[in-house]
Amino acid sequence: MTTPLLSPGTGLAGAVGAVFADDGPLARAVDDYEPRQGQRTMAEAVAEAIEHGGTLIAEAGTGTGKTLAYLIPAILSGQRVLISTGTKNLQEQIFFKDLPALRDALGKPFTATLMKGRSNYLCLHRFGVANDNKSFEHAVFLPLVNDWSKKTTTGDRAELSELPEDLPLWKEISADAETCLGTECPRYGDCFVTLMRQRAAESDVVIVNHHLLCADAQLRKSAYGEVIPACPTLVVDEAHQLEDVATQYFGIATSNFRGEDLLRDVESTVAMTPDVLQATARVTERSRTFFSGLSMARMQAAESKTRYTSETFIDYFQDGAMLAGALEGLEATLVLLQKKDEPTDEMLDALARRARELRSDLMFLIRASDPDFVYYVETRGRGLFLRASPIDVSRLAQEALFDRMRTTVLTSATLAVEGSFEYLKSRLGIREAAEVRVASEFDYPRQALLYLPRRIPSPKSPTFSAAAAREVIEILKRSRGRAFVLFTSYAMLRAVQQFVEMALPYPILDQGTAPRSTLIERFRSTPNAVLLATSSFWQGVDVVGEALSCVIIDKLPFASPGDPVTAARIEAVKERGGDAFAEYQVPLAILALQQGLGRLIRHRTDRGVLAILDPRLRTMGYGRRFLSSLPPAPVTNDLEALEHFFG
Repeated sequence: MTTPLLSPGTGLAGAVGAVFADDGPLARAVDDYEPRQGQRTMAEAVAEAIEHGGTLIAEAGTGTGKTLAYLIPAILSGQRVLISTGTKNLQEQIFFKDLPALRDALGKPFTATLMKGRSNYLCLHRFGVANDNKSFEHAVFLPLVNDWSKKTTTGDRAELSELPEDLPLWKEISADAETCLGTECPRYGDCFVTLMRQRAAESDVVIVNHHLLCADAQLRKSAYGEVIPACPTLVVDEAHQLEDVATQYFGIATSNFRGEDLLRDVESTVAMTPDVLQATARVTERSRTFFSGLSMARMQAAESKTRYTSETFIDYFQDGAMLAGALEGLEATLVLLQKKDEPTDEMLDALARRARELRSDLMFLIRASDPDFVYYVETRGRGLFLRASPIDVSRLAQEALFDRMRTTVLTSATLAVEGSFEYLKSRLGIREAAEVRVASEFDYPRQALLYLPRRIPSPKSPTFSAAAAREVIEILKRSRGRAFVLFTSYAMLRAVQQFVEMALPYPILDQGTAPRSTLIERFRSTPNAVLLATSSFWQGVDVVGEALSCVIIDKLPFASPGDPVTAARIEAVKERGGDAFAEYQVPLAILALQQGLGRLIRHRTDRGVLAILDPRLRTMGYGRRFLSSLPPAPVTNDLEALEHFFG
């Protein structure tokens, strides 16, 4: 670890302020550096939090430069700092771009490690086993992986751009936590996850994403301990995403795939004695009976997710209990294979553990008796998943994440609702926090225009999709394409798409036809393109310049009350006597809308139109809450104003 380089008496905040001064290190080292008071204000607040401890909530409007505002005090503090981002893209930007620039600018030595989830890394042990497989897929791709494995120092599959994103082979050879042998693995010493962990333990700055942050918090409860080293300071960037990620990782799930993976690994690593054959056959049969029956039981469900109680599928859950019994038998069989008076066979031990954990999770899911969880069945492709998600993650987040830290900084461009952080604090269980809000550096009155149609039917009306399509066409004619059209559902996207493709000459890209990264790159490189997309494009997408000059949103992005987790959270607010719509649904939708509109203005030179087609902004009382949370752009309902804006 390095030591802080602070002048006597200045304190961390003073040293940070000097870095951001008009003639400071950043101004001398960075071309076209522009001092920003908002960036300096946030950086000094982060420095105070690191120096004195506690929690800081910092909302920094787009263009503030919040990444440098927390990186600089983190580096100057001399403490180990853990930075968690919402996306791998931001992780890589910090590691490969921002930190090298700061090494030059600050003249201060420090070390940094980029950490991703285990499934991003090659498992040398499993890779050795896979080399014995002679399937076509293995024959084509294993030589490619083999050549790379001899050169890579990280084992990160991101280096293997030639490998298809959805290649099943990678699941067989990645460092999955469930199949990990831990310290008993014969390749533990040169394991890429082990080496990553060792580098992180010696680094001043450790960069993870929210998925790894929450997965690590869960892993610490197991026998394999943590992956992320202890750090006194945690910075959570894109903190508006944390509740959703915590909901996923602090829950429990199983599926037909999980059992299939276990059986495949048993068959590939264990001598198939008559007892083992009988035990695996019983699991296969019970699993097929349980999951096929459950699938048939919910065939009539219109939604992909079906909420349940212990009584909903009671007949099928009896089959689930029999599957649990078969898993218990498989575990016992694997344990008996261990030879007396000989060292433990770690492969057998790991397989027995997986059978035990699968049985335990399955029983938790079919009993459905913990009132702190909501239970649901989800269909995805040929997979059937049983899930239990925590209704309230605030206590879990506090215990597993924040209580371990001396200092926690939560930051994003969108954290406040109507100028208050109370919604965020209630969702994450934050009792006390210092707060700072820094306005965007952008000149929205000059750079942007907010368009709200004069007359359009209610989103509940059957004529809304046709009316929305007419508005989209008229707006895109004036913007000459160059737009994101963001929808709250695939159904609305498809309904509008057919009209837009017939009426406009611009290239139309639509979600689902290619991976997200490919679509974004096509959009950037295709003149006058239009991208039709849903919620996954509402955040984490950055297109600077004229290529994106318009963002159109069809409806206010209220979470579907048919979603099991949303429904359970609405019920929880009502049970404690609260107004679920005002306290939960509206704030959640405001933050989502802010993220969607935030795609438009990404630079001081950007100009563009924000268009929201939902009439409830004007006709419903809660519409004022949305409008007061939007950027301060002029508002119009005149299409001719758009014509004039675009010139």
